[in-house]
Amino acid sequence: MTVQTRPLPRPRSIPYAPQLAYWDRPLRERPPEEGENRTVTAPDGLTLFARACGNPDGPEILFLHGYSQCHLSWRRQMADPALLRAFRMVAYDLRGHGLSEKPLARERYRDDRLWADDLAAVIEAFGLKRPTLVAWSYAGRVVSDYVKTYGQERIAAINYVAAITRIERRFWGPALRHTAEMTSEDLTAGIRAARKFVHACFGARPLGDEMDLTFAYTMLVPAKVRAAVLDRSRNEGEILPQLRVPVLVTHGALDRIVLPAAGRYTASAVPQARLSLYEGIGHSPFFEDAPRFNRELAEFVGAAAR
Repeated sequence: MTVQTRPLPRPRSIPYAPQLAYWDRPLRERPPEEGENRTVTAPDGLTLFARACGNPDGPEILFLHGYSQCHLSWRRQMADPALLRAFRMVAYDLRGHGLSEKPLARERYRDDRLWADDLAAVIEAFGLKRPTLVAWSYAGRVVSDYVKTYGQERIAAINYVAAITRIERRFWGPALRHTAEMTSEDLTAGIRAARKFVHACFGARPLGDEMDLTFAYTMLVPAKVRAAVLDRSRNEGEILPQLRVPVLVTHGALDRIVLPAAGRYTASAVPQARLSLYEGIGHSPFFEDAPRFNRELAEFVGAAAR
């Protein structure tokens, strides 16, 4: 395991030159984002929402969001001019989240195969050859589901971002309790818990439009779906020692939801994994320090594609 607190060296093949003007503007003043929206039908018939953008001939990146979030979590990546020039990027809403279908029956979420099939269906629908998977928080579990079911042949690399890769209490931060509180059928209690959860996702809270947007898509997930998503089999992290693809572990040192110890564990369990710790950053390093995150992601994906 290598711990990194400074940027990785940049590959010459894919230069990265960040342009911060886009997300410095208020949401209402930003130009329309490039890209294609698409619905994908999972093998069990459920409809998933997905969005693609960027260079159709570039290395592929597939973003997976966290609990009660959606594809918009990755807006500072999918609107970054440098990433758009270099990479083909796809993000989709997990079942029950965002603009994807939200059945309330628990059996539509319990089986690991369902989540693996969803990811495989998105890869197939967009004709992705070997994408790098970027998995935030709960999505670490989805990557485990996929690898256990489909193996590693169709993926180029994995970037675990503040990700849950093994269910163990020593990795749980104090703010993780809000995820259970968000399953309340009492609307007022659910709103209060969701607000606390969104605040805990950041070391320093975004202001104005950004916080409003994040809270809005957090509330798109029904309480019954939140409960079903949490009611799954125990993940023991058994795939980690088996991973042969390059792995980058990204984690905020101030994460109060998934403790930095979880990132250190993932990096130690995966052969040749690299750990990039973000000082002063919470559960959302891709948002809180997008310039660094995007630069490291470009370097990682570029190296994996060579």
